[in-house]
Amino acid sequence: MKSRDTLIRLKRFQAEEKRRRVSQIEAMIADFARMAADLDREIAIEEQRSGVTDVNHFAYSTYARAARGRRDNLMQSTEDLRPQLTEAKAHHAEALEELAKVQNLDGREKGERMEPLRERADLDMIGLSAPRL
Repeated sequence: MKSRDTLIRLKRFQAEEKRRRVSQIEAMIADFARMAADLDREIAIEEQRSGVTDVNHFAYSTYARAARGRRDNLMQSTEDLRPQLTEAKAHHAEALEELAKVQNLDGREKGERMEPLRERADLDMIGLSAPRL
């Protein structure tokens, strides 16, 4: 019984770890998207301030060019994280399935042990309610 409880706790912990990993990757993707949007706004403001929007123009802002590079790196990092997110979600789903299997097995085992007790209790109730001679 104790080993079964330990196994359930272990599977629960593993499933929670996988869920944390999924959340962590999703948070990173959201942060990267937010930072890229901030850089887009800064680029637009800098281009408007300088009056040059052509990236290949000799007078294009150095700051805007650097911001574009950072934004592109963030977008590439986001794309690199997407397969990791898919994989992490799959691992989380597997961990949840394993946890469900162990919990079902435990419930079934407890149910089987409880069945003779229920049957005995039912017989006891019949015996108590039967008229005594």
